[in-house]
Amino acid sequence: MNNQTVISHFLLLGLRISPEHQHLFYVLFLAMYLTTVLGNLIIIILILLDSNLHTPMYLFLSNLSFSDLCFSSVTMPKLLQNMLTQDPSIPYAGCLTQIYFLMVFGDMESFLLVVMAYDRYVAICYPLRYTSIMNTKLCVSLVALSWVLTLLHSMFHTLLLTRLSFCENNVIPQFFCDISVLFKLACSDSYINELMIFILGGLVIVTPFLLIVVSYLQIVSSILRVSSTRVIHKVFSTCGSHLSVVSLFYGTIIGLYLCPSANNSTVKDTSMAMMYTVVTPMLNPFIYSLRNRDMKEALITVLCKKKISLW
Repeated sequence: MNNQTVISHFLLLGLRISPEHQHLFYVLFLAMYLTTVLGNLIIIILILLDSNLHTPMYLFLSNLSFSDLCFSSVTMPKLLQNMLTQDPSIPYAGCLTQIYFLMVFGDMESFLLVVMAYDRYVAICYPLRYTSIMNTKLCVSLVALSWVLTLLHSMFHTLLLTRLSFCENNVIPQFFCDISVLFKLACSDSYINELMIFILGGLVIVTPFLLIVVSYLQIVSSILRVSSTRVIHKVFSTCGSHLSVVSLFYGTIIGLYLCPSANNSTVKDTSMAMMYTVVTPMLNPFIYSLRNRDMKEALITVLCKKKISLW
């Protein structure tokens, strides 16, 4: 170890794009990133401006949109910069910073999805007590607790990373700093890091997923006791957006980390990572706006007010 040179930067080589297609993919990724930023900003602004959307569900949705916006912003600007300059390097400190914020906003989405599932469970199973249960104090406390837990969890793993040494191989076969890849590149023992990821990762990712499943099992059990087709249709239309986002988020994570490719396919891993870091944050605003009547009405109201003020 003393005779080896400790590396100061990594090379992000996840996207292998031929030179003649560089500009095409740059424009594509830029358009996707701008769509993500604009879509999530619109949802946040609409919820802030429309008093009809000042409810628990939309409080959680605004935080989810903010988390999606930031989650995409952690990786996309660096990816676009690397494509523009043809320089795939990232400093050691920049890599750790990227990992920290990726974990913050990734964990935050996981916590918010389970909080939103609980909100739907209370709304459907206890409609008469919904206002008293999901009061302002509880909602703010749930959001604040989610942020505190994610910040502490991410800081813990990032600090653990600083104990690892990286000596020879500095090539990361991804377009961002992936913590699981860094474990493989380390020339010091990463057993403690991997053990903590396994234990705490299960609590942060698997536990919320199981809670979401339990919430929807309770919801399904509740609506099956209702004979009205109209009520059943209304329940499924209400939960459809949330279920779509849950499927996108957890489906890609399970595909990437829990079901790795047998031949360590870099293309497959990069595609799955692109899905949950770029595509999912871009699609979430469309899922909630296109399937949500309240969001459509809020957008029309804001646009009409703007038109009247201009006139």
